[in-house]
Amino acid sequence: MSDKPAPSRRQAARLAAVQALYQWQEGQDAPAEIVEQFLKVRTGETGEGGMRRDADRPLFKDVVEGTASHKFELEKTVSDALAQDWTWARVDRLVRAILLAGTYELVHRHDVPARVVINEYVEIAHAFYGKGEPNFVNSVLDRVARQSRSADLAK
Repeated sequence: MSDKPAPSRRQAARLAAVQALYQWQEGQDAPAEIVEQFLKVRTGETGEGGMRRDADRPLFKDVVEGTASHKFELEKTVSDALAQDWTWARVDRLVRAILLAGTYELVHRHDVPARVVINEYVEIAHAFYGKGEPNFVNSVLDRVARQSRSADLAK
């Protein structure tokens, strides 16, 4: 049995948002349709691809729809934060979903402290990957935060 506490309602919403954004990137459905699927059909599903019943639904909806509506701006912001030898096309699709959602929150959700946003999305990366990808997510989101929320990080 793990000593790790169960994810919070907001963590559960962010995890589901990343899964929804991954599905959206696959080109299967429009963001509004995916949000509807998660809220009506896939709530309560266990394992990958579902959303916990008690997840923060407004946060989930905002992250998915906000990320989708600001896709090009967010991709540019993330691309600018990548190391010189990296390109957006080289980034794994699930990592892209994590980075886009995290960048959306850093740029558009100033109600959440930057360090919290970075930590939450690094934890999501840990749910799917070993050490490399979470470190990558951490460094990219840290660079985004330094560009968009430097005053917040200075606190």
